[in-house]
Amino acid sequence: MSITTTHLRSALELAAAGVPVLPLRAGKVPFGNCRTCAENACGSRPNMKTPGPCTCPGVCHAWAAATTDPPVLNSPQWAAAWRRAAAVAYHPGGAGLTVVDLDNAAAIAWAREALPATRTVLTTRGEHWIYRGVMPSRNNARPGVDVKSLMAYARWLGWGTGDMAALPDAVRALALTDPPAARRTPQTLSAPLGGQGGVCRHRSPVFLDRGIAMAEQSITDAREAVHTTVYRTFLAVLSTHGQCGCLTDTHVARLFTAAQAKGESPRHCTDAWTNALTTLGL
Repeated sequence: MSITTTHLRSALELAAAGVPVLPLRAGKVPFGNCRTCAENACGSRPNMKTPGPCTCPGVCHAWAAATTDPPVLNSPQWAAAWRRAAAVAYHPGGAGLTVVDLDNAAAIAWAREALPATRTVLTTRGEHWIYRGVMPSRNNARPGVDVKSLMAYARWLGWGTGDMAALPDAVRALALTDPPAARRTPQTLSAPLGGQGGVCRHRSPVFLDRGIAMAEQSITDAREAVHTTVYRTFLAVLSTHGQCGCLTDTHVARLFTAAQAKGESPRHCTDAWTNALTTLGL
């Protein structure tokens, strides 16, 4: 079976499962727009995030070309693209999914600490964690992490392993450009969660200590958007450890100290923590 036939066969199988697909050329990039659509002459916005109006039958507009229509996938207009295709991609948002693309070992370690387990697909350099649900996509959401959902494409690398979990708030928070406005503005830190009395699901204090250390490092490593990084980090910590009551003032003080070392005020630290609690309903 030729590579062309293999890619097209995979695409048709995915389309039959309701997953919108498109071919990728060498370098894992989509095919460029045709002459009719060049320079977005067909009406797409200059940032290429919104397709059309366009009736072009070719493989245009990157993620927006993804389809589940077998006649389109088998059409003569797509035949040349399949002959040149190096891989198959899909539009996660079009399939009701979000892909957290973890590009290195450090990113995978962060995900294992901060995110709920879900279906996992091995990639050439890391892992794709796939969740049910859609959200805005964001590249470089944090070091080594891209979020691919609406208006994005991901390379198809197989169905993966594990049960698929619902999209958690900790992932949704990665698309935020700034935390929400504070609802409360306390100036002093009180025992944040210790009195909740939940059942601790962590088998060892080492798990919590490692998570706090990784959160401190995430804040310390921030080179820009420190304000947003602090909020996202607080949200990630609370999404993992906020329900069982194992966080203490000492843990939270470590996070606040790391944030203040990057120039954040005590007031902002308190507001960011409060906003994270509110977002997660804690």
